[in-house]
Amino acid sequence: MRIGILGTGVLAGALGEGWARAGHEVAVAGRSPARARELAERLGGRAYAVTPREAVAGRDAVLLAVAWQGAEDVLRSAGAAEGTLAGTALIDPTNAVEHGRGVLLTEPGEAMAQRIARLAPGAHVVKAFHLFPSGQWTRLRTDGEPPVTVTMCGDDPGALRVVGDLVRDVGAVPAVLGSLDRARQLEEVAGFVIGLAFAGTDPGSAVPSGAA
Repeated sequence: MRIGILGTGVLAGALGEGWARAGHEVAVAGRSPARARELAERLGGRAYAVTPREAVAGRDAVLLAVAWQGAEDVLRSAGAAEGTLAGTALIDPTNAVEHGRGVLLTEPGEAMAQRIARLAPGAHVVKAFHLFPSGQWTRLRTDGEPPVTVTMCGDDPGALRVVGDLVRDVGAVPAVLGSLDRARQLEEVAGFVIGLAFAGTDPGSAVPSGAA
């Protein structure tokens, strides 16, 4: 696939590494061209640095790998309001939560993924990759360790298939929760996980395993 990454931080590097290793073409863009070039060189393979507009042009999928506060600015620099992402799977891993507490900072009933969809008209937004720390995508699994599940939601079946393939390429299993109107629910789960983790509790110990 031809993948664009908007962002040069740890998540951009972690997922970009996995996708470059899988043989995908990865175009990296960020606010700093120098950092984009540095990340592309580190990824190797078919990775290269471009401008934000070039990162979204003609891509099979685009990863919005920035802090939620910077989403509007980077989408503006990519020309999203002009429809540059129309028809493209736009992966949203952002968490608009209060640091250390996990309380959502979006308006009541609003999901960050829905806000991003309004900022990028025509894009096929898929909420995904927002629950696990970036290191999950670069570490090697031990023998017999089952793959983690990446829960996603979105409105376009084709975009969900594309993102599902990219989930598998980093060693995880995709699970579609439903349409994008369930993104708020997924974002609340992230807040739950973050809040427990910062309080010193393993979130996994608070979730029943297996069938109820």
